[in-house]
Amino acid sequence: MEIEEKRQDEQLNTKFNFQNLKEKLQLNLHNYLIVIFQIVSIILYSIFTKYGVEAIGDTGSDTSSNTINTYYPMFQDVHVMIFIGFGFLMTFLRKYSFSSVGFNFLIAAIVIQYSILINGFFHNLFKNHWEMLTLDITSLITGDFAAGAVLITFGAVLGKISVEQLLILIPLELIFYSINESLGVEVFKAVDMGGSMYVHTFGAYFGLAVSYMIVNKDKLERADFRTSKTSDLFAMIGTIFLWLYWPSFNGVLASGNSQHRVVINTVLALSNSCISAFFMSRLLRPHNKFSMEDIQNATLAGGVAVGSSADLVIGPYASLIIGAIAGTLSVVGYVYIQPYLKKKLKLHDTCGVHNLHGMPGILGGISGFISASVVSDSLYGNSITDIFPGRDSRSAVEQGGFQLLALIVTLSLSIGGGALTGKVLNKFRSEKDREYVDDDEDWEENV
Repeated sequence: MEIEEKRQDEQLNTKFNFQNLKEKLQLNLHNYLIVIFQIVSIILYSIFTKYGVEAIGDTGSDTSSNTINTYYPMFQDVHVMIFIGFGFLMTFLRKYSFSSVGFNFLIAAIVIQYSILINGFFHNLFKNHWEMLTLDITSLITGDFAAGAVLITFGAVLGKISVEQLLILIPLELIFYSINESLGVEVFKAVDMGGSMYVHTFGAYFGLAVSYMIVNKDKLERADFRTSKTSDLFAMIGTIFLWLYWPSFNGVLASGNSQHRVVINTVLALSNSCISAFFMSRLLRPHNKFSMEDIQNATLAGGVAVGSSADLVIGPYASLIIGAIAGTLSVVGYVYIQPYLKKKLKLHDTCGVHNLHGMPGILGGISGFISASVVSDSLYGNSITDIFPGRDSRSAVEQGGFQLLALIVTLSLSIGGGALTGKVLNKFRSEKDREYVDDDEDWEENV
């Protein structure tokens, strides 16, 4: 009798365990997508990539030119910006901090992998020269740049997009990002060392277009976008990390004298955007008090705006002017422009990426256009083609024209690509009625 009861208990436990396993295997769409991404990534990397000569030891005994020594310290700075800076900057929403920093982590990891493949493909296409994609420290850096663009887009749709939609957005944005960046670098030969155009402007306006297309107005009205002292304090951690490491972001791929100029110009621009942000926030906000929203974001605008011209001989005074204008413009954006766009165009921008990345990015593109157009042929000596690759057959004015063309194309591709991507994402709305800005939709709270 006891043996029979024991056998029945074992059968019951087996049936119960099988039921649990069955339930676990009934995965959501985003879990299937993650598995598919991993499998496809492994296959593509096995077919289309190879180690660089330093990684396989083909440099012989000469280690003096080892690029890991040159690039890795600044690469790690950029890495900190992507994973800590951007991640914590977006934790200001009191009910969405898990999702902000958690999805930031996931998005950046996926983008670094796939941007190397997709960006490499389009560079080969526009060069009309097909070769294996070389994996080295610089390819990892360009992966971080692409992650920056996608995370800026994430800021515009923060709290309003499902995980499934995010995972579909990533490859679609990377295609448009890579087309734009390849056009700018390979065809226009437009200089954008710190990514004012290719990273910040593109990511901001792509995200704004996606947000406009996917937002459910009813959910938006009842969503809780409030902050708290604790969440705002965590967001300031992201701000400080970004502010400290921004010179590395702008200058990681620069070399020699150019890298010195990048660091000097970026620090000066950042310092003045910080000062301007504090001044303008107290001037324009009610009761003449500082707004944490302004301080978290507008203090960084100088780093965005000086990016395109950071490696150029623009003069310390020009860096200070760019920083002051960027900080002022960003605060004006938060106080006046963002509410206007929300009211008149129904355009909701959760993190205010238009104010931190969009408008300062355009300012950066215009600064690059001016700098390239008026540069003296003798200013950089015989190395002017190291700064402006297109100057081997162009005049300064012609180079400036291509800089401006790169900015116009960036705006066109980002807005058009974002609108198209938003339309696609609307086909993948979650079946259940998900609320906006709610960690409970995706995270277990262990308390």
